[in-house]
Amino acid sequence: MSKIKVSLPDQVDSDIQRLVEQGEFLNRDQAVEDLLKRGISAYQTTTESTEETLDEEIFDQTASEQQDPAMQDDFL
Repeated sequence: MSKIKVSLPDQVDSDIQRLVEQGEFLNRDQAVEDLLKRGISAYQTTTESTEETLDEEIFDQTASEQQDPAMQDDFL
C-alpha cells in the first residue's frame, strides 16, 4: 500500500474527524481511504457495463416509433 502526505484545509480535516467520532469510520486512515475511493469512483462514470447497456435493443427505438400503451386498441 502506498503512503502519501496530504495537506487538507482545516474544514475538511474537521469533517473527517467528526465522521470518525460519530462512528462512520474506525479511524482517520480508513476515513481518508474510503472518501478518496468514493471521490475517484464519482469520476469514473463510463464503464463497459454502462456502454453495453446502452447498446441493448430496447434503446434502439426512436421517440417517433414509441407508442403510449394507453393509446393502443388492445386496452379497450
